[in-house]
Amino acid sequence: MSTWVLIAGDFTPLGGMDYANHALARYLGGRAGNEVHLVTHRAWEDLAALPAVTVHRVWRPMNYHLAGMPLLARTGRRWARRLRAREARVVVNGGNCSWYDVTWVHYVHAAYCPQTLAPSVYRLKNWASRRYVLAAERRTLARARVVLCNSRRTYRDVVERLGVAEGRAHVVYYGTDAVRFARVTPAEREEARTAMGWRHDRPLVTFVGALGDRRKGFDTLFAAWKILCEHPGWDCDLAVAGSGAELPVWRERAQLAGLGQRILFLGFRQDVPRLLAASDALVHPARYEAYGLGVHEALCRGIPALVSAGAGVAERYPAGLESLLIPDPDDPGSLAERLKHWRNNLEHFQTAVVPLADALGRHSWDQMAERIVQLIRAAA
Repeated sequence: MSTWVLIAGDFTPLGGMDYANHALARYLGGRAGNEVHLVTHRAWEDLAALPAVTVHRVWRPMNYHLAGMPLLARTGRRWARRLRAREARVVVNGGNCSWYDVTWVHYVHAAYCPQTLAPSVYRLKNWASRRYVLAAERRTLARARVVLCNSRRTYRDVVERLGVAEGRAHVVYYGTDAVRFARVTPAEREEARTAMGWRHDRPLVTFVGALGDRRKGFDTLFAAWKILCEHPGWDCDLAVAGSGAELPVWRERAQLAGLGQRILFLGFRQDVPRLLAASDALVHPARYEAYGLGVHEALCRGIPALVSAGAGVAERYPAGLESLLIPDPDDPGSLAERLKHWRNNLEHFQTAVVPLADALGRHSWDQMAERIVQLIRAAA
């Protein structure tokens, strides 16, 4: 019998680190001989239904992340102590719990300081949250036996910024649901556009990301889109999937700039695979991105994705796709030029991205989880 304690805010297949957490929990919970304890605010029903999985739910007051963090950390430590006699392996996300066994790093808070256009109350909340997570991150990673990194970018950050010894850190890339994010067929694209109510005769560019601060670079994309829409020949529309404190600000700015018909704000979406199926390209000019699962998923669907060169997922791009990498996420003029280059070579990029899509699609979530287990057991 192997006992595992996984401590994370959410175990859901909705994207980002939550998707990765869900995949690891599902893999461990589906293997005979495992006993899996999830300490979390939210776990998807498919995990709770597994006989080997026990979910220890932690209250998140008013769904407020900062208020829930100390409760999650305290409950996580309590269950780690209870199961220590069974030689449980404990996997925590970043600094979310001061237990010094395995730390899985999806985001390095020390690598980026968020900026926001939101009202002052949100800025105060972000400041308080950052102080807490920075201290917890440094404390936990300094003592962890095994540090799992979702990219070489993350590996460099934990080694150079947080002083983690190179021998304790390992790169494990995220996996893929090859069925949900299979390459889009022409028929599927037409069906998705019809379902969304979007035109079939205009290219559609998609942005997927939270609008709570400027990290995802939507302000740069917005400025670039204004530049592009000043030219009568620019025939693309932009769909924005994401919510956050800045969403009302951007909706208002789009109307004032006369872009209300050229930028479609969709809010939070759970149908990202279908949204990608309706898209001709994804753009992600993030100022900091430890990996970039949304870009990864777009590529798996065969969608060309323009992404910041400093993002972790950019490490996966072959030489033939380097013109899709954004060198400066603060330069809207340069981004506009790269979008024009993509548009002028749309069919070329649709073909050029296929080998990368196939390569990413062959690496499953189970393979990712199996590699994580191998690294943890090797460090026992």
